[in-house]
Amino acid sequence: MTDTLFLTSDDVDDLAEPADYVAAVREGYRQIGEGAPAEPRTKLGSEDPPGMLTTYVALLPETGAMGGYTYSAGFGERDAWFMTPLFDADSGEPLALIDGASMNPFKTGAAGAVAVDALAREDATEIAVIGSGSQARGQLRAAATVRPFEAVRVFSPTAENRESFAAEFDDRLDADVRAVASASEALSDADVVITATTSSDPVIDDNDVEAGTHVTAMGQYAPGKNELPPELVARATYIPDLSDRATRDAGSFLAAREAGLVDEGHAAVELGDVVAGTRPGRTGDEEVTVFDSGGTGIETVAAAHMLYERAREDGLGETIEFAPASEALTGR
Repeated sequence: MTDTLFLTSDDVDDLAEPADYVAAVREGYRQIGEGAPAEPRTKLGSEDPPGMLTTYVALLPETGAMGGYTYSAGFGERDAWFMTPLFDADSGEPLALIDGASMNPFKTGAAGAVAVDALAREDATEIAVIGSGSQARGQLRAAATVRPFEAVRVFSPTAENRESFAAEFDDRLDADVRAVASASEALSDADVVITATTSSDPVIDDNDVEAGTHVTAMGQYAPGKNELPPELVARATYIPDLSDRATRDAGSFLAAREAGLVDEGHAAVELGDVVAGTRPGRTGDEEVTVFDSGGTGIETVAAAHMLYERAREDGLGETIEFAPASEALTGR
């Protein structure tokens, strides 16, 4: 038997700040860029009741951990449940089983922030946020740790939501944070753009994205999810988290490919390549860059291992026992 740490969402909720997530996730992507393995998500769908079971995994040898997410969404309760199994990359033993719900916006936001740090211009000071939910909040909190933004403009279709978002971050950040009435107004003079929606249609106009802008899009995680216009995908230096994922289920990329504007080679350079320095990202101040953040096991394992280590230091969680197959299969 081996002892495994079970951590609830409450256990890990306050263990790390956004900058801590960013540091852990950046290290994870560096390892991927230097050859560590990660696989895109696998999804199994159900029509009755409607729902989806999803998994994705990564192995980070220098971190010493491997694992990923297994989560369900929809089904009878119309909710989502995030399980994060974490294994030791040397022995293979299970280290932890973590309720991954509370860390989700932080680890996803950290991936976006790593991309902002790697791809946005060094002098970026204005950021536009399209969306006002938990993922948009996670993206902005993390991005603000890698660039000293002076102005933040947020748009979402519901005025109450964008006003609430702006009020929260006006208190949280040392920046002028304003809710605006349109995506076009949000993008005016923006150096960085975050799209964090569940939209089936583009939420920004290609003409509103100025030369030199960096865009992080994290709402194109299925063929029908299409936050970005095809023309923007085509003219940008397009960097996905994983190329194999982008060419399978990134809605905006697939729409651009279907329109004949790009081929699969347009998404050949991954964020890990840029972080590791093995392939170029931004090469000029006038270049438009896009990070396609659809979700991977890279940020999940990196964040989960950081939380596991901190929980052990703080004596948090409950120990559960797992039987190795050598004992369980022969002990009966």
